[in-house]
Amino acid sequence: MAPSDLTKKYYKIKDAAELIGVSQPTLRYWESEFPEIKPYRSATNIRYYTPDDIETLRIIYYLLKIRGLKMDAAKEQMRLNRSNITKRMEIVDKLRDVRDELELMLQALEKRK
Repeated sequence: MAPSDLTKKYYKIKDAAELIGVSQPTLRYWESEFPEIKPYRSATNIRYYTPDDIETLRIIYYLLKIRGLKMDAAKEQMRLNRSNITKRMEIVDKLRDVRDELELMLQALEKRK
């Protein structure tokens, strides 16, 4: 999912957590650890994430959950190599889409037997 795929200008923390696939407390923790995450806060202190914020969260998710990096290593990667991470993440997403499509084809072939 690219930022252009997101249709709203702002997402509340609940929606952002669902889009990323983590809990709200996890997002709050990541916000305290990664200075790149700076959601807008309303007068009542409600967090609002932009599509760009959500893309940053997706990168952090990729580093921590998919690649399995420790927090310090993920921070270092964000600081030194963000554009390369984005490219790798896009490739992984495309490969997953291809895998899903191939699995559907295999299921369809098995039904024909």
